[in-house]
Amino acid sequence: MKKVEILSLNVGKPKDMEFGKKSITTGFFKQHIQQAVFLSRTNFTGDGQGDLVHHGGVHKAVCVYPYEHYSHWENTLERMLSHGAFGENLTIAGMTEEDVCIGDSFLLGEAIVQVSQPRQPCFKLALVYERKELPLLVQDTGFTGFYFRVLREGMVSPTDMLVPLTRQAHAISVAEANRLMHHDKQDLEAVRRLLEVVELSPSWRKTFEKRVAGQDVNTSERLSGET
Repeated sequence: MKKVEILSLNVGKPKDMEFGKKSITTGFFKQHIQQAVFLSRTNFTGDGQGDLVHHGGVHKAVCVYPYEHYSHWENTLERMLSHGAFGENLTIAGMTEEDVCIGDSFLLGEAIVQVSQPRQPCFKLALVYERKELPLLVQDTGFTGFYFRVLREGMVSPTDMLVPLTRQAHAISVAEANRLMHHDKQDLEAVRRLLEVVELSPSWRKTFEKRVAGQDVNTSERLSGET
């Protein structure tokens, strides 16, 4: 793996926004910063999430989005997009979901971060861009971005790079995890391989374990009924 460029470091506190008749508290809107900032176990200083049930926490401390996808979305949305347009903390260049694996770790300034799961497209994307199908489009393309957990806290500068430290031995990419979650749901052999990756976030692990357990139960029931 090679060093990955950070195009923009973005933070923003939650605020109430009006979307038509809806009032939503969201931390989606991030501002590019130019100074170094501290990265804790849960977020950058100055950053936050409006919905702590589905966003944020130690396994989703940093949201990352590849700039390589921006041109696709600019064509889809018929508008120019600035860095942070997908609510990400890090807009990066040189690494996409195909290139990075669950459990890979990186040096980020003084901090050490690790890939925990793909990003799950949120309904707030639909509200912000007034395209109700946008979360599904993000899911279907696989252009989701991904999350870091923080293994070591420290200062991070916008001029820092993501420096690869370790690659998870199973080498299951974020793109592969997306495929199993959203598309090839019956590929249980691949799901079991993914579950061997101990660094997979608890929320995604729980979903896949339920899927495997349900299939195993159905299989057992069929076998017990055979003569």
